[in-house]
Amino acid sequence: MARALGVVATDLDGTIVRSDGEISARTRAALAAAEEAGALVVIVTGRPPRWLTGIADATGHHGLAICANGALVYDLQRELIVETHPLSVEVARDLVKQLRAAIPGLGFAVELVDTGFAHDPMYRPRWSVSEGTRVDDIEQLLQGDLAKLLARHEDMDSDQLLAAATAAVGVENATLTHSSSSGLLEISAAGVSKATTLSSLCAEHGREAADVVAFGDMPNDLPMLSWAGHSVAVANAHPSVLAAVDEVTASNDDDGVAQVLERIFG
Repeated sequence: MARALGVVATDLDGTIVRSDGEISARTRAALAAAEEAGALVVIVTGRPPRWLTGIADATGHHGLAICANGALVYDLQRELIVETHPLSVEVARDLVKQLRAAIPGLGFAVELVDTGFAHDPMYRPRWSVSEGTRVDDIEQLLQGDLAKLLARHEDMDSDQLLAAATAAVGVENATLTHSSSSGLLEISAAGVSKATTLSSLCAEHGREAADVVAFGDMPNDLPMLSWAGHSVAVANAHPSVLAAVDEVTASNDDDGVAQVLERIFG
């Protein structure tokens, strides 16, 4: 297996990031060993680039990260966005209109490629936002290149919201997914996912799906896990992920990813 798998693609939160928000020394060492063995190591996350500062420190500020569920490619060494796959403003406006009509009570937010996070008054962030974060009607926020459109409902979990949103808008005009249980829907451009951007990145490096071992825990990881030659879920993964993978390893808190990498690369 060590000869065949030339790419390690891993999600962050819930996969290699522990419940305390850290990446263990064991996992960092296992990723470094894979890279030293010749593997291309790629972080593939729903996070925006601004949330990768600590990850870049932990991984030595080298390599590439696929961010925002495939919408952005970020150079960890130069700390620079090098590729974008944005959601168009026109499509986002149509989606907001359809979702508001079908699912009353939604709050909306955006991840903008250039200016970061902003949200409407109904959207309640679950994390600390920076002072001066723009709060305005969503129509006023839909400007420029959109990495992601976010929708939150305070009385639905993410599985319920994803099902209702998919029924309302379909899958032709956007990619709908989620990465938490907190009633948050993540919307990217149609055809953009962790898998599509990872596939392009691998092709640029002469690698194929069969060369990839991929790790994840949530529905936004499913396209990547389905595409990869060998897919692995951590034990704490969403049920849909546990049912879809080739292998289940230990949880994120028990260094499950490191255990698999140690077996493959030593």
